[in-house]
Amino acid sequence: MSDDHTHVQEFFGSRAADWDRRFPDDGPAYAAAVAELGLRKGDRVLDAGCGTGRALPPLRAAVGRSGQVVGADLTPAMLQAAVHAGRDRDGCLLLTDVAALPLRSRSLDAVFAAGLIAHLPDPAGNLRELARVVRPGGVLALFHPVGRAALAARQGRRLTPDDLRAEHNLRVLLTGSGWDMTVYVDEEARFLALAVRAA
Repeated sequence: MSDDHTHVQEFFGSRAADWDRRFPDDGPAYAAAVAELGLRKGDRVLDAGCGTGRALPPLRAAVGRSGQVVGADLTPAMLQAAVHAGRDRDGCLLLTDVAALPLRSRSLDAVFAAGLIAHLPDPAGNLRELARVVRPGGVLALFHPVGRAALAARQGRRLTPDDLRAEHNLRVLLTGSGWDMTVYVDEEARFLALAVRAA
């Protein structure tokens, strides 16, 4: 296991039990972002880096009981918190790395990823892996319940031109990874980039 994985697991593992209490008002923002995916009943969707599973209930509501919802996370304590919250009833939980998903190629209609991209050790390679498991025309949502500036202020840092989530940088990254960015929103109350899986 790489140092990157160890760091991510230590960071989130130590915070998992209190994660939902730290951010109790994010539910509506997650539901609104899921709605932007345009999912239909029967669709198959992955919540990549699902954490405590806050997106799983709105994802399940969007695809219905005939659909398939999978939540994948690298940190066992986060998945345990999802089970404790009862969110495992809304999707199958997988302890796995998004760099090597145990899913068939082109088997999904969409991927939802909240707060994931900043924690990827190889963003281009990891986004290519997400593209591998999504059918052409499928959708990716990169989401955060606050915008880049608000998140930077919360973390005590300044935004810089090389920020991965800046529109130009993210567009280039997505294009090189098999995605075409269609929507980019960076507001105080949310960050959302939508991309379509290229043919």
